[in-house]
Amino acid sequence: MVTGMSGTGKSAALAELARRGHRVVDTDYGGYSEEVPSPGPGGFEQLWREDRVEALLDGHDDGVLFVSGCVSNQMKFYPRFDAVVLLSAPAEVILGRVSGRESNAFGKRDAERERILDDLASVEPLLRAGASAEIDTRAALDEVVDALERIADSVQHRRDGC
Repeated sequence: MVTGMSGTGKSAALAELARRGHRVVDTDYGGYSEEVPSPGPGGFEQLWREDRVEALLDGHDDGVLFVSGCVSNQMKFYPRFDAVVLLSAPAEVILGRVSGRESNAFGKRDAERERILDDLASVEPLLRAGASAEIDTRAALDEVVDALERIADSVQHRRDGC
């Protein structure tokens, strides 16, 4: 599981992992998430469709699968993952990334940028507490992906009894 706040580089890391031949699933796409009403700011939130995520994990039994997302019900699935890796970066780096990215419109408006800062203060500590590893994504993308591959390799070695 690869998680982190918006703008930490989850999508870029998954794209590079896929380019290197790994199986990847970004749960922001493909019907794995849905918008549901929420009493919080904005009046809605993204949640995993638990049936879809269960089916994804139940159907995977060969090699490494990298799953990415950041939703409030993902922690329910943490026991199903061999590793939960938090991608992180300082607020100024994240805000710079979201303002310049073309792949996702989130983070361009002032209210969204405020939400990112609020989430960094309130949500990221929860993600950090549940993570088995953390990678600072100020490093070059190749270094971030190399670190994700090392974590996956160590999981495979433990699973294989090495």
